[in-house]
Amino acid sequence: METYLRCRDLPSFCRKSDIEDSTVQLIVKQTRKSTQADALIFNTTDELDGPILSQIRTKCANIYPIGPLHAQLNTKLKAKHGESFDQFSNTLREEDKSCIPWLDKQPYRSVIYVSFGSITSTSRDQLVELWYGLLNSKTKFLFVVRPDSVIGKDGEGEDVVKELMEKSKDRGYIVDWAPQEVVLNHQAVGGFLTHSGWNSTLESIVAGVPMVCWPYFADQQVTSRVVSRVWKIGLDMKDVCDRKIVENMVNDVMVDRKEFVNSATDMAKVINQCVSIGGSSSNNLDRLIEDIRMKRLKTTKRL
Repeated sequence: METYLRCRDLPSFCRKSDIEDSTVQLIVKQTRKSTQADALIFNTTDELDGPILSQIRTKCANIYPIGPLHAQLNTKLKAKHGESFDQFSNTLREEDKSCIPWLDKQPYRSVIYVSFGSITSTSRDQLVELWYGLLNSKTKFLFVVRPDSVIGKDGEGEDVVKELMEKSKDRGYIVDWAPQEVVLNHQAVGGFLTHSGWNSTLESIVAGVPMVCWPYFADQQVTSRVVSRVWKIGLDMKDVCDRKIVENMVNDVMVDRKEFVNSATDMAKVINQCVSIGGSSSNNLDRLIEDIRMKRLKTTKRL
């Protein structure tokens, strides 16, 4: 990754001035210990992260890239229950499904979906900048704003959300939480403004939806760079929250979108094949299950 990662793309826990920092030391210890494992399991695919997985194999030869896990599950459930089976929801929050009828009324690929995950927080000023950028882009949007996601005085977050909802009713729809997989696979959704969490990134890739990345912490800084520079299925908006930049990047993905759409569509086909019968991730999952079964048999015989 040294050919494309900059200092600002490193994980947030690497941005410490003191190498003896307890968080840095914990990560170093965990990383070194991981090479002592019999095997490592990864929620990715050889097709997505081939060069990185090849490097990891020099440290731990036996690895199982079995991702994307949500696609594995949906593929197996559809094989068992039929094509009409809906995506399985594993969210811990109550989903507001009222956004689906709203999406049903929108033109094809006309809506950008905005969600920053289950723990990302924003200041009132950041939320307002994001909102104005969306509004000025002239693109319709579905915006997830958790009640606990706005940093400020008690009640301030809810007040600003109510204000934005009132001003957005002609152009957008705001909910506390959305059924994300269903939304990303909806024909009205053409882009995803995301925090670059790994689950969200994989769900967007599988759905073939280009991304605008606004990473928050940890591995998200790395992922946002890879999305834009390596996979070329979106744009990296890290370290800034300015309405004009938001507007321009949303328009790049939603209006001048041919390059991103082509790349995202091609990648979705490849990754969905990985979890199909005979695909690399499907085969690795079968191998993992069989290896665990054989290990158990050997252990039982010893006892």
